[in-house]
Amino acid sequence: MWSRVVLAKYWALQLPATALVLLVLLVTVDRLAWPQWVVWVGVTLWVAKDAILYRFVWRSYKPSDPAALPYAVQNAKGLAVERIDPSGFIRIWGELWRAELSRGAPPIEKGETVRVNARHGLTLLVEPEPVDKD
Repeated sequence: MWSRVVLAKYWALQLPATALVLLVLLVTVDRLAWPQWVVWVGVTLWVAKDAILYRFVWRSYKPSDPAALPYAVQNAKGLAVERIDPSGFIRIWGELWRAELSRGAPPIEKGETVRVNARHGLTLLVEPEPVDKD
């Protein structure tokens, strides 16, 4: 939570809004002849708001692996929604994924079960699921 990178990124992104608030308050104080302390109280409250909100939003500023998924798709089974030769679409856990055949895998017909061997970005490398002969 208190990573330097996360903290620096958060405050760097808050800086333009803080500068805008400062500018608006300076113009308002000048035009309405308010006391100067109104500017500093306003900016202080704005920065305090950002400091309090940091506690709730810091995870969204945390750098992460863009290829990371919340679940592993390797060895997952899916269903071909169209012929895959050399690419097509499969459905896994109710989600539609782009798929390509793994090296040396035969074409997969619509409706066949597939097994995921690997993932390259958002494309899954698949092969036909062996059929049990019991």
